[in-house]
Amino acid sequence: MNRTVKTYEVSNVRDFSDQLFAWSQQYETVMWLDSNEYEQNYSSFEKALAIQEFTAIKTDYFNAFEKLKEYQLVTKDYIFGYISYDVKNDTERISSQNFDGLQFPDLYFFQPKKLIFINGNTIEFKYLRMIDDEIESDFEAITNQGSLPKSKDNSEVKIKLRIHKNEYHGKVTKALEHIHRGDMYEANFCQEFYAEDCEIEPYHVFKDLNKISEPPFAVFFKNEDRYLLSASPERYLRKEGLKIISQPIKGTAKRLLSPIDDQKIAHDLMRDEKERAENVMIVDLVRNDLSKSSKKGSVRVEELCKVYTFKQVHQLISTVVSEVKDEVHPVDVIKDTFPMGSMTGAPKLSAMQIMEELEETKRGLYSGTVGYFTPEGDFDFNVVIRSILYNALKRYVSLSVGSAITAKSNPEKEYEECLLKAKAMKYVLLNSK
Repeated sequence: MNRTVKTYEVSNVRDFSDQLFAWSQQYETVMWLDSNEYEQNYSSFEKALAIQEFTAIKTDYFNAFEKLKEYQLVTKDYIFGYISYDVKNDTERISSQNFDGLQFPDLYFFQPKKLIFINGNTIEFKYLRMIDDEIESDFEAITNQGSLPKSKDNSEVKIKLRIHKNEYHGKVTKALEHIHRGDMYEANFCQEFYAEDCEIEPYHVFKDLNKISEPPFAVFFKNEDRYLLSASPERYLRKEGLKIISQPIKGTAKRLLSPIDDQKIAHDLMRDEKERAENVMIVDLVRNDLSKSSKKGSVRVEELCKVYTFKQVHQLISTVVSEVKDEVHPVDVIKDTFPMGSMTGAPKLSAMQIMEELEETKRGLYSGTVGYFTPEGDFDFNVVIRSILYNALKRYVSLSVGSAITAKSNPEKEYEECLLKAKAMKYVLLNSK
């Protein structure tokens, strides 16, 4: 699909970025990707905006990867979208019977009419040829766009727990029993915080969440009445030519006010045996997953248990790379590794089956992935964590968090880790009024 490309230089890119994001809110379908200028080895742009469906695919999990592959082959263009966690049911004999208050489609991708990329002070417009006469007027409208006002009639958000503390302890104890029996050796156990019968302003909630978190894989997604407001720090999978990059996160420590104490807690995280064991187990799982579609001997660990620092937390991140076989389709690389090991556990199938039994909520888009494909078949996808999901029609808000359960886990500490991960999201929901 041919696109017209036009570039502009702006003097104040931060102001232009704010104006662009505000301007985008008039559209029914929006995907805004923001790296927050986080320093990283693999990146294609600082910010990207995809708006207005030209074509789209929306489906449940059944045969979802084959449908996505066909859609990507037919469009041969940029497509943006998501794969929910429950698309795992396409490749494994697992069913999801847990409660779903959000009811998002399992998979959704769209071919945007309008694409805008920001790199430094350069703004690149990539519009479909049929509407390329709108580039000039859109650029002018964006530069004259003001911030969107907050409503004076926000409803009160009352956040509830789907699993209360005592019940959480009991479920972690059951997970530990499975581990001690040898059914699995690590699992990511998730719980939901939610609010019913309420209204939020997704634009302002996302801006506040992104400001206090500044993660490298932030996403604002809107399609009709459904929203994702994500402050994700984690990359799931990226393809650059034949190179595949996976960067799983396992290991979390809170930030401290004192620079000396903060540096010490980061250092302690790097040396923590339990946290490192969690990370290494998932690295082994990722290596195995990547080997399915990679050239023999090409899978290697580029970084192991490196501490990355974000505004809210320190994280242990590893980087695993490989070289994909020439004949493998890009969607099959994702299919062979989905869901990401950091959100399942190991062995993957057993951990997923046990978590379906212990968790109370269908994960849906949480634990899934959001990202894009290029016309050349490259891609970049995040992990949907540290995220708020909102169904405006149902007036339902959801945020889920999880932690890795291993033989060394303490239920109380796992619960505290969940509260730490939920802190920023709960704060913006209660204060973005």
